[in-house]
Amino acid sequence: MRLFIVFILSCVLASCQDKKTKKNTQAPKTSVHTSTTSEPVSKNKPSSFLLTDSNVMEFLVDYDKTHTETTVRITTDLGTIDILLFEATKFHRANFIYLTKKHYFDNTQFYRVIQNFVIQGGNSDDRKTLRKRQNIGKYLLPNDYDKGFKHDRGMVSMPSKNVDNPYKKASPFEFFIVQQRGGAHHLDGDYSIFGKVIHGMDVVDNIAAVPTDTSDWPLQNVYIKTIEVLK
Repeated sequence: MRLFIVFILSCVLASCQDKKTKKNTQAPKTSVHTSTTSEPVSKNKPSSFLLTDSNVMEFLVDYDKTHTETTVRITTDLGTIDILLFEATKFHRANFIYLTKKHYFDNTQFYRVIQNFVIQGGNSDDRKTLRKRQNIGKYLLPNDYDKGFKHDRGMVSMPSKNVDNPYKKASPFEFFIVQQRGGAHHLDGDYSIFGKVIHGMDVVDNIAAVPTDTSDWPLQNVYIKTIEVLK
């Protein structure tokens, strides 16, 4: 299964190009989940409440009022990364807090790693991740790019769904951290920056330096063990 998903990721995320010299110009995009069996992916019933494109904005407006936390800690195989979530991007902040409290990110991976560009996480080649998504819902978030933030080093941003998405709406389950020194400002205006690393950039650098295959997937998986709300 790992090899099959890696093949799909190599085409979607890297436009079927393996050349290292072009990686720093590639825009972050979402990954693709594909089942290799005709059986239903999840045998568990989804929760009675599912987020959809039609209800997610109203839900997050209400969630934002009662869940005001702005700081989270990502615990990885290589150390911890603390992130401040911006109140100015309230939908993306509330969404990230919601998914964190649902334990969605636990045991997902940094599945796309490009030295001197970004590390991208929130997905996995484990079917449990897809089951968790099914139990949360299927939806996109608006591209909230006009808050004055730039893709400086350490900024946390959200990739866009890459199919049939002219408004570059954001994929709610995944995120990327800019590791590039000097920033990745060619991404400005296209992706929603919703936080920044306030501690642990050395860990980001260490993750960015791990060996990867031609699809930018680490040869040895780098897991997000947990994400927890600090305050």
